Amino acid sequence: MSARMLTCHVTAVEDLNPDVFGVTLEGRAEAMQHAPGQYLELKLDDATWVPFSIASAERGDGIIELHIQHWPERENSARLRKLLQVANQLTVRLPGGDCVLDTQSERPLWLIAAGTGFAQMKAIIEASLKHQPERQISLWWAVREHRDLYAESLACDWAQRFPNVDFQAVTEFPLTEPMAPGERIHHHQGRIDLALEKASMNPSEWDVFISGSPGMVYACMDVLEPKGLAEDRVFSDVFSYAPRR
Repeated sequence: MSARMLTCHVTAVEDLNPDVFGVTLEGRAEAMQHAPGQYLELKLDDATWVPFSIASAERGDGIIELHIQHWPERENSARLRKLLQVANQLTVRLPGGDCVLDTQSERPLWLIAAGTGFAQMKAIIEASLKHQPERQISLWWAVREHRDLYAESLACDWAQRFPNVDFQAVTEFPLTEPMAPGERIHHHQGRIDLALEKASMNPSEWDVFISGSPGMVYACMDVLEPKGLAEDRVFSDVFSYAPRR
């Protein structure tokens, strides 16, 4: 699927928590097509394109959802937030990325995300539940504080409604309040790589997707590889833009 450049309408901007906002874009349905796990790039100016994972599976209606981390101290982040506040149209380029759901595979999905890396996993989960509703999914979402689980209710709802889905929240600091009840909803305190090291799951049996910074991705791989991680069944955008030497 080759990349296309087009103009989209901004139909909604909403705060998901104090540091993350959701953006809904609408464009021509055929031009907005993408595979679950891909990203788009937003144009800030002629020389600056900023990538964001697409947080919604393909629905055929030309609507795309993004989850954007707001860093006031970073120039591009501040420019983008200001642009979204005053513009009703944006130029985008999509789709990008080879870290996509393999719908031919029947292996269970182990989805590991940090922060807004959840966006990529959300699209993969939506597509898998629609097209392979019985495929097992284990979502591990790592954040610093409890409030950073900006879509906690959605992740818990998946685990409560679908017997093949479990949600493992990982926070560096203690929870500020209990998570929703459910036998497939769990919490771990500490770093994501250390939580994965203690997991009883055998990574050789899973398709593993990891979304986060290069340091986070490779730290996770370092603990999963001795446990049997299959090199050809682990996927991350990091492999393209920050390959390990």
